[in-house]
Amino acid sequence: MNWRLLWEIFVLFTRVAMFSWGGGPASLALMQREATHATWMPPGTTVLVPWINSAEFADAVAVGNALPGPIAPQVSAYVGYKLAGTPGAIAAATGTVVPTTLLMLIMVVFFFGVKDSPAVKSMLQAVRPLVVGLLIWTAYDMSLTVFGVKKLGWMAALSGGWDKVLIVVASFALLTFTSVNPVVLVIAAALLGFIVYR
Repeated sequence: MNWRLLWEIFVLFTRVAMFSWGGGPASLALMQREATHATWMPPGTTVLVPWINSAEFADAVAVGNALPGPIAPQVSAYVGYKLAGTPGAIAAATGTVVPTTLLMLIMVVFFFGVKDSPAVKSMLQAVRPLVVGLLIWTAYDMSLTVFGVKKLGWMAALSGGWDKVLIVVASFALLTFTSVNPVVLVIAAALLGFIVYR
């Protein structure tokens, strides 16, 4: 067992969790940036390779969205498992959940004394829109992989991937203008993919 790699997995996902605001989905931008830039040396090789690439990260988000529960531990477990099997998944999920849970337990004691503080309110005023920016960046970066923009360019990717654009537009419209549960959309998309892209 590669204890150093497990420690690096734990530390990276702890860092992501500690510097993410706005919940699990908001942490995905930082998680993607960190995990796709981290490198390791697989057993039997002498070459450093990325922990995960953008396409694999998009797969992790898709699988995580198809499952119940919070997205951040699911995506981190996916990355950890790819690197070091079950121990890697445990190290990643533990790094994502345990340190921030302990911090939350400590902060709960103090938060109710400062939650109405002008300083705390003013900091949150800036952090909330930052979270929106992080989510938009994550969607943009994932779209480069999903549509194949890096290989084909925007025009060729969108004209050749009109079916994927249609799925994006339909899902956005349904979530915006109806009360359909996102789980229903994930299941419907999976079935559509099974029928059309198999």
